[in-house]
Amino acid sequence: MLPIDHILPELKRTLEQATTALLQAPPGAGKTTRVPLALLDATWLHGRKILMLEPRRLAARSAARFMASQMGEKPGQTVGYRTRLDTRVSGVTRIEVVTEGILTRLIQSDPMLEDYAAVLFDEFHERSLQADLGLALVRETQEALREDLRVLVMSATLDTAPIARMLGDVPVLSSEGRAFPVDVFYRSAPATQRNPRLVDQVVAVVIEALAQQPGSVLVFLPGAGEIHRVAQALAGQATPDIVIAPLFGNLKASEQDQAIAPAAEGTRKVVLATAIAETSLTIEGVRVVVDSGQQRRAVFDANSGMTRLVTGRVSKASAEQRKGRAGRVEPGVCYRLWSESEQFGWQSLRRRRFARRIWRHWCLSWLSGAPAHRTSWCGSIPRHQPIGSRPWRCCSGWICWIPTARLPSTASRRGLWAFTPGSRTWSY
Repeated sequence: MLPIDHILPELKRTLEQATTALLQAPPGAGKTTRVPLALLDATWLHGRKILMLEPRRLAARSAARFMASQMGEKPGQTVGYRTRLDTRVSGVTRIEVVTEGILTRLIQSDPMLEDYAAVLFDEFHERSLQADLGLALVRETQEALREDLRVLVMSATLDTAPIARMLGDVPVLSSEGRAFPVDVFYRSAPATQRNPRLVDQVVAVVIEALAQQPGSVLVFLPGAGEIHRVAQALAGQATPDIVIAPLFGNLKASEQDQAIAPAAEGTRKVVLATAIAETSLTIEGVRVVVDSGQQRRAVFDANSGMTRLVTGRVSKASAEQRKGRAGRVEPGVCYRLWSESEQFGWQSLRRRRFARRIWRHWCLSWLSGAPAHRTSWCGSIPRHQPIGSRPWRCCSGWICWIPTARLPSTASRRGLWAFTPGSRTWSY
């Protein structure tokens, strides 16, 4: 019995009466794997499928496999998944777990999403560009083409009030989480060290944790480079019963699955992971977390007109998510590589600036003379193109972000407008 089970009847009643809802459930509540299965017998499905979005390929595969195992099946039967270069679906599949980019492609090929009765956004608090874009496109489909389409936004740490207002004051449901107590220890670098090496700090704390605590260890690091260096340093100091397993996005699927599998009997595992293991995953046997407090993310540089990777501090919400990994199956311990006083100055939630990234990476163009639903994505936006300036050439037309004041008199909305030279007309 998971905490989310108590709220499932209310959630089903809510989606019978409303087409959009928000669900807040802390880590460990069971929202990822229980909610889709509970909606399979909903009367509003009418033979259509449920589509659930996960932020990462590993999370999508893991969630689909777990739900399939709960039904005594293999992925690709009642529950399947779609990720880049890996698809497990069939004619009998009723729940599809997909990554966010797959949703964009689905809407491109079928704007009405005729095969689906509901779209579930899991872990929406991570706030990626594609998740926000996906929600905007699904809402557009719901409002313009499919009033019966259900949309459920699920989150663990997100402040739900602003999202609920943005969606039109939709119902908000909250569930209690199930987390075992986690003791937190702060291990900041000595003040005498001006520029302490992160790798040395992590290795020292991991050795300490292995000596003092039972169970496997999950280590959060900024990127693959740090993971490889820590793995090399630990290889010469760990005992033979310690298995070191890297976990990051560019690994092969088989290697990722091996990293999240339980440790063999008589062994302990040290999983060296990026933020990929922060949400939607439960690694059995892990009761110790070592958090470096750092994360590498893409930031658009206006000077160069390119996106670059920047290493920075995680938010308080991310730190809490990481700590919760130690208390998923039993009481655990979390080592943080910073001081307790440092954390007071951190952001509660990481605020993302998507506007420039949208114009840099995504450009919606209408093909000349083509129906409105035929769209193509391209990224040929010129450098330093200010929002609201003159249109720029893109594919077969011109694209520009037009403020409301500059729209034609017949227009009522602002957004991406396309000007086709051939017909000399604007279209939204």
